[in-house]
Amino acid sequence: MPKSPRFVARGALGALLCAAFSTAQLTAAAAPAPTPPAAPGIPFAQRYHAVHHGGIVRAANSAITCRTPKSASVTSCSSVRRGAKGVNGDYEMFYVDLDDDPNTYNSSRARLAVPEDSRVRYARLYWGGNLRVGEQKPPEDNGRVLIAEPGGAYKEVLADTRIAHRDSDGSDAYHASADVTPLVRRSGSGYYTVAQINVAMGHSKTGAWGGWTLVVAYERDTEPLRELAVWDGFQTLGPGGRPDRSVTLTGLRIPARAAGRAGIVSYDGDRGVRGDSVTVRAGNGKPFTLADPANPADDVMNSTIADLGANVTGRKPTHVNTLGYDSDVFDIEPALTGGAHSLTFRFDAEKHGHFLGALFVQADARR
Repeated sequence: MPKSPRFVARGALGALLCAAFSTAQLTAAAAPAPTPPAAPGIPFAQRYHAVHHGGIVRAANSAITCRTPKSASVTSCSSVRRGAKGVNGDYEMFYVDLDDDPNTYNSSRARLAVPEDSRVRYARLYWGGNLRVGEQKPPEDNGRVLIAEPGGAYKEVLADTRIAHRDSDGSDAYHASADVTPLVRRSGSGYYTVAQINVAMGHSKTGAWGGWTLVVAYERDTEPLRELAVWDGFQTLGPGGRPDRSVTLTGLRIPARAAGRAGIVSYDGDRGVRGDSVTVRAGNGKPFTLADPANPADDVMNSTIADLGANVTGRKPTHVNTLGYDSDVFDIEPALTGGAHSLTFRFDAEKHGHFLGALFVQADARR
């Protein structure tokens, strides 16, 4: 049984797979915590599944961005941040750090919009990054970040299950997560700040990347009855789709012509490099290709934080091209015309590949 994450009120500055959910607790003082066990790859498995009136919302942002191009032939940083094509390996990368705290070297914010008159049922924070770029960061801090709720001070969050950590192919990639339900249940909507994500700056052919996503399932009596599912793991995706690059969500009771949406968290997707695709299949039905105005069908992992085709603006900063971090929500209603007892998501990747970290689904449920 994994240890519960600890939230520690901060003065000075001092993943994944378990079917049971732990309860976070507040403690009075920071104490060193052992790093959870790591694995180079973690199969996807169910983290949360419930059927109730309500839905899933999320907040997300990147932890690093470009500082200067490494050659005169690539797009300027200012244009890339506004959404132009550009990949992290073409730039000198530096931390996003928008708080006023000299003790943090990276920090970013995003607004979580939990509907009024709703109750938070479950909340999980995901984070990850590349540890080897121009500098090499030690992995000991992979399982530790800081979070500040709206109007609050930083609290330490410790990963509560296995951490994914893969060192090969020019990157030193990791992915971690923690149950933060009590914090979000108490704090509700507003801007959350996440800081001290372990990520390296500088320049390399592979490039720097890192970011965070807060996924929240809520209950609200006035909303439709829905299937709400959160799955996570850590899979390295390369070109040429194979069955082991599929994730199947089972135990569903989705009626025909149901409304639905799916969210995907991934790392090191390159904007403008074609070959990334995702399909979803309901039961034995025909695969439906995920695509929208923000995510082309053949470049779906393209460094965006978008909802249903639109860039999410409730973030600080609001970079359109996040240079290696994707947290996107897609409309999957066309795949649900015949209903479903299962949903299979299949992933393919361009030649440089990317990493898959989390998947969540909200869909109408059969009564």
